[in-house]
Amino acid sequence: MRTRHSWAVVGLMLTLALLIGACQPVAQAPAAEEMADEEEMAAALKVAFVYVAPIGDLGWTYAHDQGRVFLEENLEGGAETVFIENVPEGPDAERVIRDFAQKGYDLVITTSFGYMDPTLTVAQEFPDAHFVHVSGFKTADNMSTLFGRMYQPRYLSGLVAGSMTESNVIGYVAAFPIPEVIRGINAFTLGVREANPDAEVRVVWTNTWFGPPEEKEAAEALLDQGADIIAQHQDTTEPQKAAAERGGTSIGYNSDMRVFVGDSVLTGPVWNWGPAFLKFAEQARDDSWETTQYWGGMDDGIVGLAEMSPMVPDDVAAMVAEKQAMIVSAETDVFCGAMSGQNGVQFLDDGQCMDDGQMLGMDWFVEGVVGEAPGEAAPSGN
Repeated sequence: MRTRHSWAVVGLMLTLALLIGACQPVAQAPAAEEMADEEEMAAALKVAFVYVAPIGDLGWTYAHDQGRVFLEENLEGGAETVFIENVPEGPDAERVIRDFAQKGYDLVITTSFGYMDPTLTVAQEFPDAHFVHVSGFKTADNMSTLFGRMYQPRYLSGLVAGSMTESNVIGYVAAFPIPEVIRGINAFTLGVREANPDAEVRVVWTNTWFGPPEEKEAAEALLDQGADIIAQHQDTTEPQKAAAERGGTSIGYNSDMRVFVGDSVLTGPVWNWGPAFLKFAEQARDDSWETTQYWGGMDDGIVGLAEMSPMVPDDVAAMVAEKQAMIVSAETDVFCGAMSGQNGVQFLDDGQCMDDGQMLGMDWFVEGVVGEAPGEAAPSGN
């Protein structure tokens, strides 16, 4: 009896084990769709961006981030992008750039002039990665530079400002007295004076790229001096807001600031970084990298002019469109023809145009600018 009972118990236990086993989920191979997603992520180009200010500046960094999104949406084969905001120029930048390279990012794009040397240092340490530095001039076998001829739409925006000022005083809130900024001020002033020879452009330096309080205070100081239009080379919309609060108008920069401030922003030079980012990403993806110093113009779309405010008269908009067509077709350019410096010295003769080297090294103001610059215009031919 004891043996028969024992076998009955064993049989019952085996039956229960089989039932429990049948209830357990069977491990399945990953779905084909999941495997494809993983493979796609592995194949996607890894691109990192280093930003000097927050995306919420609605200006310089905002425009770069729009380009990042464009790259992510348009790169064949996919792009996995990341970014870090508010990275100071200097040692912190080098640390951030190196960290991206160590993590295996295929392409690192650094977006402020002060990142140039840190980018070069890291590029030389990681020859298998690719780097693009915005606005600089130093390169390596795996490092290119990227910028645009922003002076072209700045000149066009100057035509608008010169046509619409009533006080003949236009304020310009400027970051640092470096050639990039000075070149823009000069181009803007040439447009202003072409439309209105009696107008002047007054410059206040903030010595910041991203300094909302400083930018607003500088704009207010210019408005106190009689400026009825405020232009700028800064990263935020604060100068535009200051002008609007005083009942004035403004010229934006970087992105279409009319979207954020309103119709008091008459127009503005804007960046379109996406196609250029895409070009460099394709080179990194295809192993077709060619180090270049890219300086594109309105003809290839990296720079342009924002839509005109309804406040801009039709005849002014038509004049600007005509001048824009001449620049895009290479019929003319901004720094062409007889021109004098702030010091009264004629630095260009009729029929002459400045070459790229002269424009890139510009450290003096043209006639019509009120403010201080590091250098002075030299006579034509010197």
